[in-house]
Amino acid sequence: MTSPPPTPERATPRWRKAGGRLLALVARPVRRAQGTGGTVIEAYRGYGSTKEIFLIGRVFRQARREPDPGADDIAADLRDIARRIRRRKVADASVVARFGGAETTAITDRDGYFRVSLKPPNVPAGEDHWHVVDLELAADPPVRAQGRVFIPPEKCRFVVISDIDDTIMHTGVANKLKMLWRLFVADAEDRVAFPGAASLSRALHAGATGDQSNPMLYVSRAPWGIYDMLSEFFRQHGIPAGPVLFLREWGLSWRHPLPRRAEDHKRDLIRHMLALYGDLPFVLIGDSGQHDPEVYAKIVSENPGRVLAVYIRNVSRDPCRAEQIERLSQAILEAGSSLVLAGDTTIMAEHALSLGLIGKEGADAILAECRSQVMPETVEPIVIEPGDGDATAHKAPA
Repeated sequence: MTSPPPTPERATPRWRKAGGRLLALVARPVRRAQGTGGTVIEAYRGYGSTKEIFLIGRVFRQARREPDPGADDIAADLRDIARRIRRRKVADASVVARFGGAETTAITDRDGYFRVSLKPPNVPAGEDHWHVVDLELAADPPVRAQGRVFIPPEKCRFVVISDIDDTIMHTGVANKLKMLWRLFVADAEDRVAFPGAASLSRALHAGATGDQSNPMLYVSRAPWGIYDMLSEFFRQHGIPAGPVLFLREWGLSWRHPLPRRAEDHKRDLIRHMLALYGDLPFVLIGDSGQHDPEVYAKIVSENPGRVLAVYIRNVSRDPCRAEQIERLSQAILEAGSSLVLAGDTTIMAEHALSLGLIGKEGADAILAECRSQVMPETVEPIVIEPGDGDATAHKAPA
């Protein structure tokens, strides 16, 4: 006899748990933020080399958090969320950054964001290749905070730049409500991560020897306001931590509920990374739905020999899009690189293993993850490498 569907009463605990987790996450950055007189410096993960480091942060004002021992968790979280909504950006503020004996002053822009660039004479010791940057805002008394930057070790072999949207996770990162739903309410079959994406990130970070600590730089079209949501997503799926660089600022306030349009500077961002890590080759990962193939083909052509491989996750059901990407591959081939277009992460893993970008253990982990989360191909996968006269199509392993 078939069991009756769950009653609303049986479903309530799931909603209560999901709602509690959601409230706690949204409130967490407000509760964590420390400052004087309601002024806060919020620093995002940065990146750099032994020669130069970069860090982005924001200065804003928010109401103080008054302790209330009698309040339950939900009430406290709701108050923290209200404080977050009432945040006010601080423009034209001077933030002093210090690292490795170097010091600079950054001025916040109209949205309260500041950008730090420092060339330290020496690099202090860090933990797991993450290094602390001291930040200070002139006030009475001063407001202080610390940021972290990743400086790759000498044993690293390449740099990975990966898109997030429709590459690591399903579309929805640019829609705050949709992403929150998928993170905290959706059932297991509605996973937000593409099968194998987390394992591929871990394998590339570890490299062929398993201990290379190759830097992972992530790019997203999402707003900066969703930074903590993405950090939680990475934590849930075991994706290696790395700087997340956003291509636009949306704002998170009642006055500015809609995204502000900004020039797409992904190409310039990658050029900057290539210059910063001038002695390292790159691996570029993106998706077929936006302009990643066009941007990456241009980058590869401009920098022959610098890009080891281009991996494009095929999220389009239109065979014409695959043909367009295949035509772009000629420029990639001429520059000595290779292109993989596939919806199945195992195809990318096989290619990465053949190039020595990942180890056998990492490849096996990717295969195991993909087998447990079947995602059928919509278009035949394509692998194009130097020396191939034509595109070579490979099917995912059974």
